[in-house]
Amino acid sequence: MYQLLKKDGRAKRGRLTTVHGVIETPVFMNVGTVAAIKGAVSSIDLKGIGTQVELCNTYHLHVRPGDEIVKKLGGLHRFMNWDRPILTDSGGFQVFSLADLRKIREEGVYFHSHIDGRKIFMGPEESMEIQSNLGSTIAMAFDECPPHPATREYMQNSVDRTTRWLGRCKAKLQELNSLPDTVNPSQMLFGINQGGTFADIRIAHAKAIRELDLDGYALGGLAVGESHEEMYHIIEETVPYLPEDKPVYLMGVGTPPNILEAVERGVDFFDCVYPSRNGRHGHVYTNHGKLNLFNAKYELDDRPIEEGCGCPACRHHTRAYIRHLLKAKEMLGMRLCVLHNLYFYNHMMEEIRQAIDEGRYQEYKKKKLEGYMAVRVDGEQGIV
Repeated sequence: MYQLLKKDGRAKRGRLTTVHGVIETPVFMNVGTVAAIKGAVSSIDLKGIGTQVELCNTYHLHVRPGDEIVKKLGGLHRFMNWDRPILTDSGGFQVFSLADLRKIREEGVYFHSHIDGRKIFMGPEESMEIQSNLGSTIAMAFDECPPHPATREYMQNSVDRTTRWLGRCKAKLQELNSLPDTVNPSQMLFGINQGGTFADIRIAHAKAIRELDLDGYALGGLAVGESHEEMYHIIEETVPYLPEDKPVYLMGVGTPPNILEAVERGVDFFDCVYPSRNGRHGHVYTNHGKLNLFNAKYELDDRPIEEGCGCPACRHHTRAYIRHLLKAKEMLGMRLCVLHNLYFYNHMMEEIRQAIDEGRYQEYKKKKLEGYMAVRVDGEQGIV
């Protein structure tokens, strides 16, 4: 159940109660694609840095180790030793990214595994079965993530098919939740709004899917090549047509500025690979921009990545040491950078929630952006 606790303009402060615990929103979901965060970060680590929700991937876990194996081992929570909420995305975006290997039909999508080339079919029912086997807290509906740019005709046909698929997803998940051997009989379902950068198609789709009274709604098919301004415009146009008393999830987004702008427009949930991916390459986030720890100027820098940061890296290690680890290709360097970045994102979301609670979100956003986007005296800049 979702409670809308406070609004500050269009920014929402909410609380989603699930069978695996409470999610305070706005929230950033740490991305553990194959049931692990890339960068040698464990479930125990995630608790220590304030992670509320982990996101795992239906397609990747279906391919390896296999969702039926995960079910036999007690479901994804037990498999990865994580007792807090998990959201599984439906596999739709992976199908989109495998464009050269797939064929889309009304019944679903035929494609080849990127691991071993074997043929796979996935439709709404198959996606729900896989996610039910995984036993995630929140399952995402199976959709098509259309390419950008796409013609109006292609987009409309794609969205219409996604709507039909959503009805099939809801019916199938209700059936699966009623089975005696299901891993999580309280599994929630979020539907996905599509329509590219066509605001009228987005709005019409939002009106259609809200009638299904789902547990939450996502904006998909953004951050796939359109400009930030186009993305913000679509969020602003579409969110008012989604239920205010349900969580809104912006899929695959994004940078700290993206998140700040989307919260202002009413978004509750976020996920993105940026913090872990950038961390693995020595790029770390601070309130004064993004640092590249491979730079020679950090060779003798005995400060933490960011003064006052409570992450494990900043509490115990210097920029110089972490740079040395990265240069020496020691896994610990990558791990510390990933931990710092995830902590930065999780802590930023805590600050956002507090600012909305106190009715000062605009002031917070302005100050955060000014610090993050500023070009500092050492020449590095905060833009991803």
